[in-house]
Amino acid sequence: MASGAPAGRAVVLLSGGLDSGVALAMWLARPEHTVVLALTADYGQQSAAAEQRAARRLAERFGVPWRALELPWLGDAAAQADCALLPGGALPHGTAADPGDASSAAAVWVPARNLVLLSAAAAFAEAAGGGAILAGFNREEAATFPDNSAEFVTAMDHALRWGARRPVTVCSPTLPLDKPAIAAAARRHGLGPQDFWSCYTGGSAPCGRCESCARSARAWGPATPGE
Repeated sequence: MASGAPAGRAVVLLSGGLDSGVALAMWLARPEHTVVLALTADYGQQSAAAEQRAARRLAERFGVPWRALELPWLGDAAAQADCALLPGGALPHGTAADPGDASSAAAVWVPARNLVLLSAAAAFAEAAGGGAILAGFNREEAATFPDNSAEFVTAMDHALRWGARRPVTVCSPTLPLDKPAIAAAARRHGLGPQDFWSCYTGGSAPCGRCESCARSARAWGPATPGE
C-alpha cells in the first residue's frame, strides 16, 4: 500500500459512510495533503440518494469538490447477479455481535465494484497530474470482502503502474483498522455517527438491521450525548 503521493494530492472515493469519511479526514490531517475531487458512485443502489447527501456534506465540511459518478451499467451487472443492494433486494440482516459472514457478503456483492471504482478514480487522478486514490478499506470487512484487503490494494497499485501514464497509487489510511478503531478515529477528528450514512437502504433513517448498520452499531458502541 502506498503511503504517499505526488505533492500529497488525492482523489477520494467518498461513499458517505464511516470508512471513506474517516479516510478523508485522516488524509487531510497532514498539512501537505490535499484532495482535488470526491467521487460518490451511483449504480442504482437503494442507498444512492442517502449516500450522496452524506458524501456532499462531508465534502463541503472538508472543502473538497464533489461529483456523482453515474454508473448505470454497473447497476445492470448487479441486477444480473441478483445483488440485494438494488431496490427490491432482500437484504440480509445482522446483529452487532454477528454482523455478517461469507453468505451475507455474497448477497450484497456488486460485480467488480471496487475494481471499477478505483479505475474510474485513477482516471481523474491521472488527469489531475497524478497522486493518490483514497479509499476506505478496512481489515474487518476484508475477512469477507476480498476487495477490501491489503492484497487487493497491492494488486491495484501494480496494475496502475502499467495502466496510468502519470504516477497514481492507492492509499487507504483505514486499511489496518477494524470498525471500532475507525469510529474512534472519527471521534478524534470531530466526527460522529450523524455525519455518515452507513446503511444499505435509503430513506430518512438507517434501517438498523442490515449488515452495514450492524457493523456500524458495533463500531460506535452505546450512544453518547450529542450523537
